[in-house]
Amino acid sequence: MSERKRSIKYIVLALILLVSGLVGAQETGEENWGAWYMYFGTNQVSDKLSIHSEAQFRYFETQGNFNQLLLRTGLNYHINPDAIATLGYAYILTDNTFEEFEGDIDSKEHRIFQQFILKNKVGEFLFEHRYRLEQRFIDFGDFTDTQHRARYRLQVTLPLTDTFFLNAYDEVFLNLQDDIFNQNRLYVALGVHITENSSLQVGYLKNHFSRIDFDRLQVALFFNPDLRKKK
Repeated sequence: MSERKRSIKYIVLALILLVSGLVGAQETGEENWGAWYMYFGTNQVSDKLSIHSEAQFRYFETQGNFNQLLLRTGLNYHINPDAIATLGYAYILTDNTFEEFEGDIDSKEHRIFQQFILKNKVGEFLFEHRYRLEQRFIDFGDFTDTQHRARYRLQVTLPLTDTFFLNAYDEVFLNLQDDIFNQNRLYVALGVHITENSSLQVGYLKNHFSRIDFDRLQVALFFNPDLRKKK
């Protein structure tokens, strides 16, 4: 067995042990796992500009019981291949039976965000650092609220073959008012390259809040066609 294959084997075993420990570490908010079904797109329109598109459908259970709809778009400016700045907008419709908020009030949110991504490679590992600021304008029906939040995500991708890869990240959410801790998301997944510009990831997310945890199955489709006119 080559050194690279041996390293990959140990990493896979470590991820399996990590997920097993996380699942059993704390009680979840529900008896059943929830699910997030997601689409992400990056469409290059010029050498420096691309358009981000995103849709997420989140459920309390894997096959139903609606939790949240999230639609997000943004304009990316590619400073260089390893540095990207983004200005974007998101619309979020939430069933607040989920315990991020107290009570059972549904909410609609308009969100503006600014984002900066840095990428680097160490050996076979691909690292991505994502820094994001959010201005959240939330309508609870009886009242509205404006909140500000900062997020940092460290993501690591490891190619296994030309087709398969492992992906993992941890992301912390910090409020810029009131209690500083908002939530933390820890994610591991197996990915497959479908075509040159599309891939699929199936993974597990531990969504941790200050008082409760939630287990989520994640299924994500990535489609990144280049829309630049061919010369």
